[in-house]
Amino acid sequence: MDYPQARTLADAIFPRFGSEGRLVALVRDLTLMFGFAAVVALFAQIAIRLPWTTVPITGQTFAVLVTGGALGARRGAGCLTVYMLLGMLGVPVFAPGSGATAGAWDVHFVLPWRGSEGYVWDISSGGYIVGFILAAALVGYLAERRWDRGPWVHVAMLLGNVALYLPGLLWLAYLLETNWIVPGAGKPLGELISGSNTLDKTLTGGLYPFIVGDLMKLLLAAMVLPSAWLLVDRLKGRRDSTMPTSSEGQA
Repeated sequence: MDYPQARTLADAIFPRFGSEGRLVALVRDLTLMFGFAAVVALFAQIAIRLPWTTVPITGQTFAVLVTGGALGARRGAGCLTVYMLLGMLGVPVFAPGSGATAGAWDVHFVLPWRGSEGYVWDISSGGYIVGFILAAALVGYLAERRWDRGPWVHVAMLLGNVALYLPGLLWLAYLLETNWIVPGAGKPLGELISGSNTLDKTLTGGLYPFIVGDLMKLLLAAMVLPSAWLLVDRLKGRRDSTMPTSSEGQA
């Protein structure tokens, strides 16, 4: 596969042309960013709420990694910034009930739409939303260096996952340490997350329950991007084979 001008999958599918103006390029980039932000919002509605933590399991990790790989660093980070700002402006794009926990299991699959909104500093999972931006930027940076279409794709996805978790866990630990009161629950966060101390609660509420699921989403994302490149390559080859050569086009 060789696309000299296609640094990312999005560029291969929606190629740029030398004659197009900056406005056309900007409109395409914005359309891609808002479109993928909608995909992330959709996967946020695939959610499992656990009784011992306020952080839900969602499909967002998969969507974020694919977004970064497909769009590249700049547009990937921009897309997840758009997603974060939409939620902060009152559009219900975040996971269902991301502010509090009902203390019971709850499984939700897209419909009816139960998205939430709010400022990231008023959400216990707000650090992960910020981490989405970092993850998309890192995976996108590596994708622009062809890590998205070979064996290194697994490493790229793993590094993106780490970038996602760092701010998420740090923010959760900060809220626990400061006895932050969970909006809608009226209780300190520490009372809603199992564990014996701040570190234990942070890992129990923000890491351990998600490891297996995120590994599965990571592997799925690592399969999707190379497969998409193969499909694009096949379609491009099929299209090129049906185009007449210069000699065939002459009378």
